[in-house]
Amino acid sequence: MDLSQGVPIQIHLETFVTQGEDNETHVFDEPGTLVQMGNALYIRYQEVDEDAGTSMPVTMKLREDGDVQLSRGSSNGDTQLKLFFANEKRVLTRYRTPYGIIPVETVTPRIDVCMTTEPVAGEVYIEYQLFANNQHLGDYRLRLQFNA
Repeated sequence: MDLSQGVPIQIHLETFVTQGEDNETHVFDEPGTLVQMGNALYIRYQEVDEDAGTSMPVTMKLREDGDVQLSRGSSNGDTQLKLFFANEKRVLTRYRTPYGIIPVETVTPRIDVCMTTEPVAGEVYIEYQLFANNQHLGDYRLRLQFNA
């Protein structure tokens, strides 16, 4: 299947957040697109918050080396978060907010990506810790499943 033109997919995303004693789970079922550009695969979708009446563009870049880049927000908006996940590495990145840029770091103890092309389907599973100003903000798990 030619993924360079983009393939419509259905996305099921679960995120699990632990911050101190608090635990949160978020679940999204959204339509999206899978496209191949060069050696990378891109999963794109809108994360819809029906309660707030907002949507946020999300792009997940699956690199050939197994690393994953997650972008939430648009480059021309006032809020954009870019997270980089590299297995067992600490990676510095930035979070642009209306109040300025906040440096954040991810530590990724586990990252698994698997995919099939016939039929087009896959799963991305990431466990990571988030830090800002050397403060541990929380532990996160992300599981994104998709199929055409």
